[in-house]
Amino acid sequence: MSMSPNHLSPDSHRPMEQVLYEIKKVIVGQDVLLERLLVALLARGHVLVEGVPGLAKTLTIKTLAAAVGGDFKRVQFTPDLVPADLTGTRIYNQQSGEFQTSLGPVFTNLLLADEINRAPAKVQSALLEVMQERQVTIGRETHPVPNPFLVLATQNPIESEGTYALPEAQQDRFMLKVLVGYPTQTEEFVIVERMTRAMEQTQQIVDGPGLLELQRAADAVYVDPALMEYAVKLVRATREPALVGQPEVARLIEFGASPRASINLILAGRALAFVRGRDYALAADVRDLAFDVIRHRLVLSYEALATNVSADDILERLLPGIPVPEASLIESRAGVRA
Repeated sequence: MSMSPNHLSPDSHRPMEQVLYEIKKVIVGQDVLLERLLVALLARGHVLVEGVPGLAKTLTIKTLAAAVGGDFKRVQFTPDLVPADLTGTRIYNQQSGEFQTSLGPVFTNLLLADEINRAPAKVQSALLEVMQERQVTIGRETHPVPNPFLVLATQNPIESEGTYALPEAQQDRFMLKVLVGYPTQTEEFVIVERMTRAMEQTQQIVDGPGLLELQRAADAVYVDPALMEYAVKLVRATREPALVGQPEVARLIEFGASPRASINLILAGRALAFVRGRDYALAADVRDLAFDVIRHRLVLSYEALATNVSADDILERLLPGIPVPEASLIESRAGVRA
C-alpha cells in the first residue's frame, strides 16, 4: 500500500473498513467506542473509557489487537500494584553475577489498563509517563515501547471506595474519554446469542508496517484553517463562556480545557475523517469528537458538583453558540489541493 503524502488513493481507507468489519463479527454495538479506538490508533493517542463492568471493554481491545496484528496485554490495577509491575525492573542473576533487565507489560502494542483508578498515584504516574514519552528508563538504560502503542484505560463510575481518582493533569494526557453505556434490547439479544455459541475467529487485516502506513495516510488528511479556528473557539468557550453568550456558565467551571484539547480536536478529527473514507476533514468530524476530547479536561466548580452538573451538560450549553464553518468551503479547498 503506497500513498503520496499529498493525495490519498481511493483504496487507502479500505483496511480500516475491513478492521471494523472483523471487530463487529465479535463485538455487538459499541459503534462509538470502536470508532474512537480506531481514531486513537491512527492519531497515536490514548483512550480513557468509563463504563460499568460487563460491557465488553476487554474483549473489544483484544479483538482490535487481533485485527491489526498487534501484541495485546492486560494489567488489572489494584491498590498493591507498584510501578515496577508495569514498567519492569532489574533482576540480579546469581550465575552470571550481573543485573538483567526484565521488561514489564507496558512493552506491547495495545495495553488495557483495567480499572486504572484502583492503583495509587505512583503507578498511575508511571503509566502516564510511558504514554507521553513512549519509553521507559530502568536503571541507566532507556527502552522505547513498541510502535504503534495504544493505552486503553478503564474506570468504573459506580464504585468510589478503595479508588484513587486520576488527577486532572493526568487525565489531560488521554486524547479521548469515551462513556460506554448499556446495549439496546436488540443488541443485548444478539450478544447473548453470539456469546452462547462458538466465537468467530478474528482475521488479521494489517500488520505493524501496514498500520504505520495507515497512520501516515491519516496524517495526510487535509484540514482547512477554518476548522482549526473552529476547534480553538470550541476550547476557548470552556475558558470564557461569555464569548458564546453563556456568561452564567462561568461559575460552573473552575478551569477550562487546555490547548492540548485544541490540538487533539484536530488530530482526532483528521483521523476520524480518514476512518470515514475522506481525505479532508469536515466540521462534523471535529464536532462529533468535541465531547470525547473535552469532557475530561474540564475542572468543574464546587457549585457544579453540588448540583450534579456534568461536563457534558456544560458542553451542550456552550457548543451551539459557536458558528460551524461552511462544509462547501472546506470541500472546495480540498478539491483544489487534490
